[in-house]
Amino acid sequence: MTNDREIIARLRERIPTFKCKPGCHDCCGPVTASSEEMLRLPIKSDAEHDAALEELNCVHLGPNGCEVYDERPLICRLFGTTPKMACPNDCGPETMVDSKIEDQVHYYIATTRQVLV
Repeated sequence: MTNDREIIARLRERIPTFKCKPGCHDCCGPVTASSEEMLRLPIKSDAEHDAALEELNCVHLGPNGCEVYDERPLICRLFGTTPKMACPNDCGPETMVDSKIEDQVHYYIATTRQVLV
């Protein structure tokens, strides 16, 4: 049986990457992540969470962008790689994510316990 860590690693490898518009954080709102993904992220205080939510931002969004970019959750990686979650600035990879991989990401999210990042 495959564990969550292996599933996440496999999906991460299959989601294409692209360069964002410098200074843009339009997709950095509050998101959820699995417990396994949360293990990779620094713990933030309740006050930090509350402040981020007041601004409708992710708690890991800093003045220079995502502070956990290399460990960002699957949902964050999917933004901009599929027409269903298009970048509002028309950025994206040369080749969009395969629809089967997108479906697998959504299935993983739907079938695992998700918590607010």
